[in-house]
Amino acid sequence: MAASSLEPSPRRWSWARLIVSSSARNYSPLLSLALIAPLMLLLAFSFLYPVGRLLASSLFNPEVGIDRYVRLLSEPLYLRVLWRTFEIGFIVMLASFVLGYPVALAMAKLKGRWATIVAACVLIPLWTSVLVRSYAWIVLLQRNGVINTALQEVGLTAGPLQLIYTEGAVIMAMTQVLLPFMILPIYAALRTIPEDLGRAARNLGAGTLTVFLRITLPLSLPGVSAGALMTFILSLGFYVTPALVGGPRTLMMATLIGQQATVLLDWPFAGALSAVLLAATLLLVTMFRKALALNKGVSGV
Repeated sequence: MAASSLEPSPRRWSWARLIVSSSARNYSPLLSLALIAPLMLLLAFSFLYPVGRLLASSLFNPEVGIDRYVRLLSEPLYLRVLWRTFEIGFIVMLASFVLGYPVALAMAKLKGRWATIVAACVLIPLWTSVLVRSYAWIVLLQRNGVINTALQEVGLTAGPLQLIYTEGAVIMAMTQVLLPFMILPIYAALRTIPEDLGRAARNLGAGTLTVFLRITLPLSLPGVSAGALMTFILSLGFYVTPALVGGPRTLMMATLIGQQATVLLDWPFAGALSAVLLAATLLLVTMFRKALALNKGVSGV
């Protein structure tokens, strides 16, 4: 009875819709633009202007001009780093989906204390610095770290394994950092699925796996696509974790751009690297969205 009294009545919902619609009609287009103008100015001066200057320096420099892009596309080192960046980003996206979907499903199904505990386990890492989490992986994976020491004490290995400064270490560390960005959109999509659909399917003879494959998974694809896009795009720009956990053997584009800008002070070439990474990212994201739009469940994404 107490829980039902807290639920909004239809009359309250009608009043809320009336207030929202009337307030939306009261704001003129000019006033709406004035309200968002401070945010747009902040975005323009803190993001668009610096990025535009960096990209322009790689194109409109009279000394070198387009030769930077020719150098980038002709030397195998830079193409290999670009390929490694997208390869690691794609693997991190898949690993985040495989590990995050069950957690999101558990968050949507559990209630009470257990739901709070699972949600806290997902949200608390977001409050921890990426630098701290990267150093924690170094403690775990180094030659005298926790994992190597445990393996040697158990007798599974005769000596320390090369766990740190590998692509596997980078993938594990990045997946752990980006996992909440996959879990939360999927959880939001799962929460919108009516429970009556699953019960009706079971009453018609469908099993648990059939309900998941035919109802739960298709209806949760908008959240999956949103989480996949966020984890993939964020992984392409990772700087701290690959630099600390991967080292020079697993150089990625963000680290390479940082070296060109801060160590070699070659800002135009750093702009060329950024432009190529941005163009390739936009192309892949567009293809990804087009492919997902073929599915009716995510046609509105």
